[in-house]
Amino acid sequence: MSDKKNHRAQLKRLGLAVIKTETEAIANLTDQVDENFINGCELMLQCTGKIVVIGMGKSGHIGNKIAATLASTGTPAFFIHPGEASHGDLGMITRNDVALALSNSGETAEVLTILPILKRLGIPLISITGNPHSTLANMSDAPINASITQEACPLGLAPTSSTTAALVMGDALAIALLEARGFTEADFALSHPGGSLGRRLLLHVRDIMHTGDNIPLVEETALVSTALLEMTEKKLGMTAIVNQQGHLTGIFTDGDLRRMLKNITDIHTTPIKQVMTQGGTTISSEKLAVEALQLMQDKKINSLLVTDDNKLVGALNMHDMLKAGLS
Repeated sequence: MSDKKNHRAQLKRLGLAVIKTETEAIANLTDQVDENFINGCELMLQCTGKIVVIGMGKSGHIGNKIAATLASTGTPAFFIHPGEASHGDLGMITRNDVALALSNSGETAEVLTILPILKRLGIPLISITGNPHSTLANMSDAPINASITQEACPLGLAPTSSTTAALVMGDALAIALLEARGFTEADFALSHPGGSLGRRLLLHVRDIMHTGDNIPLVEETALVSTALLEMTEKKLGMTAIVNQQGHLTGIFTDGDLRRMLKNITDIHTTPIKQVMTQGGTTISSEKLAVEALQLMQDKKINSLLVTDDNKLVGALNMHDMLKAGLS
């Protein structure tokens, strides 16, 4: 039992040691956000094409993630594997692009091989490297220093602290550009339409409301029994009430029905106008669906009528919100 405890304690110590080493590596990057970092940001801001991210091996994996982060935060970017680049993928690069190359050593053969082609095209080159005196750094217009003092791997072989440092520096570039461009939540949602943020910022009331014959609707002269039949058929837990001119005058909900029955009202003789909620809470079809959800939560109601220019155009309830993934 003692050996097992010692083994588990050792595993914990090793894990904490890795985190400590990589945390220190990240902290040391603050001194390396310098003029070259600023120059790299400016080159990206001036780019009229895309940012072409290049990296081999583990640096390639980091580069792929940096490209994805750039693209999703307002800086169009894509990743090219340097090995594939030498066999045709260089044709994806245009003179309007900017290259961002990653190599911890700064001497990765596959990356260096394609640099003359980039130079011939006149493409600005930004690099993230752990060796500021390397060939890659010397050939770069903006060599960003992501050097570390120690890998977290005790053998000093597996890229650990170095890849973390490169990733953090890439994130720093992406978020600096995001702020400089004035990139907003709405912009982010446009590139993430399938995510929850996209639904919250792109989905409008008009996209989920019930329209036309699917709107529960009776005239205010109708009997309560007629209104209940309409509510049952349309299955929204309420019905809109309009006057003879078709103007909205109120709403009758399941809650109104429960309150009405406390007074033992005869549903077969009582006009709906006598027991409806006057006016009711409404929202415009142009509003965001999340605003409709917030309105229902604030008012503690489960249904909304949708009006444009005082004209009834739709209806929705809390179940519609749940189906839209807005809960």
